[in-house]
Amino acid sequence: MTTNTIDREHPEYTANKGMWRRYRDLYVGGEQLRKRAADYLVRRHKEPGDIYLERLARVFYQNYIGSIIDWYAATLMHAAPTILLEGGDSAAQGYYSVLSNDSDLKGTCLTEFLRRRFVDALVCGRSYMVVDFPRATGKAQSRAEEDALGQSRAYLTDYSAEEVINWSYDSDGTLEWVTIRTSCLRQVPEAAASWAEETRWIHYDRERYAVFSRAKETGPIDIVDEGRHGLSTLRRVPVFQMRVSEGLWLMNKAALLQLEHFNKSNALSWALTMGLFAMPVVYSDRPWADMVGESYYIQLGQGDRFGWTEPEGKVYQIAADNLTQLKDEIYRVCYLMSQATGGNTQQSGLSKQLDFATTDEVLGAYGAMVRQSIKQVLGAVAAARQDGVMPDVAGMDEFDIDDFGTSLENGAKLLALGVPSDTLRQQVFKRLAFQYLADARQEVRNRVAQEIDSGTKAGS
Repeated sequence: MTTNTIDREHPEYTANKGMWRRYRDLYVGGEQLRKRAADYLVRRHKEPGDIYLERLARVFYQNYIGSIIDWYAATLMHAAPTILLEGGDSAAQGYYSVLSNDSDLKGTCLTEFLRRRFVDALVCGRSYMVVDFPRATGKAQSRAEEDALGQSRAYLTDYSAEEVINWSYDSDGTLEWVTIRTSCLRQVPEAAASWAEETRWIHYDRERYAVFSRAKETGPIDIVDEGRHGLSTLRRVPVFQMRVSEGLWLMNKAALLQLEHFNKSNALSWALTMGLFAMPVVYSDRPWADMVGESYYIQLGQGDRFGWTEPEGKVYQIAADNLTQLKDEIYRVCYLMSQATGGNTQQSGLSKQLDFATTDEVLGAYGAMVRQSIKQVLGAVAAARQDGVMPDVAGMDEFDIDDFGTSLENGAKLLALGVPSDTLRQQVFKRLAFQYLADARQEVRNRVAQEIDSGTKAGS
């Protein structure tokens, strides 16, 4: 990749970047959406410009989909995922405890890091993680020296779908290379009060990385760093994708409904607001130039008539009912049918149970996706570090604390079958212990796992 080609965009990226920006605005809402309200508030046919600008100034947004996505993320990540390590490498086990508490060298725990990646996946359909190692200033002579220098301290970096601009896969579906573009504001050294947008590109292939930079928007692109990345010995691009299926991509399912609700709620609010100001009607055939009242006025001749057309019934009530239907539909397509009932207390207990069962199944699918994503990352880290352990991930499969009693009962019944397998006993004990110790630190759970392994092997 050269400075002339580094900013090329993949056709799929070019086609989707407008959608991703729209989806990001709908998720964030607030001031971010208000600043771009002209992109979303539909202008009526032949609507005067000053009226449209006034409507834009009064725009508001009821952000249902943002709250739904945050609810799923909070529910899924209410307890930290558990890293299971098969193997007796105690030094490696200590490293994964450190990684769990600080995954990105910025003090972000692994649970919070995964929550952000999961939210991004629900908004844009995908998100990305990069495995990186600190830049080595010299070659370590041993693994102990490498650990002491911090060169084996793998960490994670997060990127959004909008930042991964170009990529290529081989015939087996494995990444051959990927280009990531980021930007930030930096103060210009020559002028203390001046700021410029700096753009950086990072290009990874199976063995090497290269960093490109452009200090100013119209400036030249220069290569500022290059070398071998942390997974070069595995001949693997260090970029990992967390991706949801089309059916579980919540923002894609609800975005059009949310936009329809946004436009209709603002139209109803505008109509109600205008109704608070009485509009004078002047019946006169002579020219009338005086402004009266607090708003606009209409001049009619003596024989003229003026009125409004609307559907049969009260249009404001029809609009309000339609807004409720749109809100319920947003919750329904996001598999939160219990919220889509509008608080209907007449719903039977069985119906509520079935509604929650559907949500629980969806949460289970999300948990499996997140576990698989982080398992791939940890597997690559273990292979690159040449650890004597095999990482696995548990958790994110129970979403109600009251279910622990059921899990305990099921575990006891399974053990009562007398299956002659120490491995089965170990896994049952670990699953029950980790479910109960969901809020414990990773090192505590590692110690419990070691004690379970030792106890079952000793036949205790």
